[in-house]
Amino acid sequence: MHTITIQNNPDLPYAVEEALNRLRINISFLGKDVRKIMVVSTTPNEGKSFVAMQLWMQMAKTGTKSILIDADLRKSIMTEKYGMSIESGERINGTSYVLANEVPIGESLFHTQIKDGDILPNSDNVINPSMLLENRRFEELLEYTESNYRYTFIDSPPLDLVSDGERIGSLCDGAILVVRGGVTSKSMVKHSVMQLERAGCPMLGIILNRVEGSKGGYYYKKYGGKYYGSHYGKYYSSESYYYGKKK
Repeated sequence: MHTITIQNNPDLPYAVEEALNRLRINISFLGKDVRKIMVVSTTPNEGKSFVAMQLWMQMAKTGTKSILIDADLRKSIMTEKYGMSIESGERINGTSYVLANEVPIGESLFHTQIKDGDILPNSDNVINPSMLLENRRFEELLEYTESNYRYTFIDSPPLDLVSDGERIGSLCDGAILVVRGGVTSKSMVKHSVMQLERAGCPMLGIILNRVEGSKGGYYYKKYGGKYYGSHYGKYYSSESYYYGKKK
């Protein structure tokens, strides 16, 4: 197994880091049966990839063996954004390559400089990845990570663009929906919740992202109970999650 170095990982503002830490703690209370967690949004540019990456890092840094799978096979920019590289200079063969080729799954994942954090980024975007995701090979990948990691975090494509998200959700133990404050409409979020329900993927919670408090700066807010109210209206949430404004 090769090691990928993540070179671009800037320090986060305290409020954002604390909010992510609380999110990590709440996930740990979900029970032993929740292992494969999908991080998804309704539309692009809501911050789901940022949440998936930082949540995976937080979990791994606490000694919980975790892996992040980049399943946004159409428009991933993970390797470029985070400056990922292999020390030997070899090419990164990521998710789409693993799904399209009969290579040993265990040898195709990557260690990182985070001791308990492994990763499978997507280095080759494809025009129509639906067949790769619907293939038995994708199920085998998730079965492998479920057996070898405490948590598998899956960065999924937005739900409103293609059916890929529903396919991924059908194989996960739950989903975290990232919503951009002031941008994503109530009806769009409700539709995303319905899509996840249709896929048989339990809603673990909703993260309200990029929300500015009354005094500016960063803040995080708790959503608990059966329903919660916000700028968008009421959405179902089975757990409590926290998130702060992205810088």
